Amino acid sequence: MTRLFLIRHGITVWNKQGRYCGCKDVSLSSQGKIQVAKLRMSLGSLRFDKIYCSDRKRALQSRSILFGRHKFTKMKGLREINFGVLEGLKHDEIMKKYSEVYKNWLTNPYKARIPRAEPMQIFKKRVVGTIKKIFKINSGKTIAAVCHGGVIGAFVSNILKKDREFWRYVPASSSITVVEYKDKKFKLSKFYHKKYLSSK
Repeated sequence: MTRLFLIRHGITVWNKQGRYCGCKDVSLSSQGKIQVAKLRMSLGSLRFDKIYCSDRKRALQSRSILFGRHKFTKMKGLREINFGVLEGLKHDEIMKKYSEVYKNWLTNPYKARIPRAEPMQIFKKRVVGTIKKIFKINSGKTIAAVCHGGVIGAFVSNILKKDREFWRYVPASSSITVVEYKDKKFKLSKFYHKKYLSSK
């Protein structure tokens, strides 16, 4: 069996302010750093055969707090979706400028299109392809990937065949989602967990 721990980065100032933060290279807030430090303690004695990370600052900083000098592989394919014209905007700002587009996108992100954003179909293809590649080259191992909420949501909703419920599977900041692969099947083992107990 292969196990992948999908770890969402800690909270950023933009997250706290309710701003859309996709491809923008935003750093962790002081609160985010504390979150990730607590998450590191909860990992306990777990050891990973390989570590992967998004190339965005908030993910790289989280990885550094979690794993220190442990070798890792940076992967652009684990980057968050590009939200286009919504990047950096708060909810009220979005509702003033792009209300109709935004509502349609929330209802069905795979059908609606945000101006200058990465289409959801392309985003999903990128994410699923990247994570399946990670599974393929690490058969039988325990792996960690430090990435983003949208990335985790896209992969989990895809393996559960619930693409239209994408938002339901976007986990909290500084949380762990565990996906297992055995007998050519993916299984969602843990989701939205702030702590993972190695004894379970």
